[in-house]
Amino acid sequence: MIYIGADHRGYGVKERIAGELEGWGYDFCDLSQKRDEEDDYSDIALELAEKVAKEKTKGILLCGSGAGVCVTANKVGGIRAGMAFEERQCRKMREDDDINILCLSADWVDEEKNVAMVRIFLETNFGSEKKQIRRIKKISKYEATKR
Repeated sequence: MIYIGADHRGYGVKERIAGELEGWGYDFCDLSQKRDEEDDYSDIALELAEKVAKEKTKGILLCGSGAGVCVTANKVGGIRAGMAFEERQCRKMREDDDINILCLSADWVDEEKNVAMVRIFLETNFGSEKKQIRRIKKISKYEATKR
């Protein structure tokens, strides 16, 4: 299961991504079913991050800049959200950092590039090198001491 969500600024791009996910055959759940000018990115990001952490799956979040949803999602234990602007960057975040939530900017990145980065995010595996595993374990250990 892949969770997707967006505030009102990311809603249009999120709709395109949902269509692509369906076409690519992915099982997904859209947590933002309507465009709401009064919504808050923080509510959407927290709900999605909680589901991703609990179910050990992946998520995709969008807002205007991408930063708001990224900062918010990373407050949830077990989440490694990364904000991507370039395809190579997106691939490296999966390979090196094992991100489980991809955060995208609807205002600063064009729709086609966002769609391409979603595909990379979903198709790229964690590199699993010893140094990468060691780094992820350090993050998890830190999180466990702060609960």
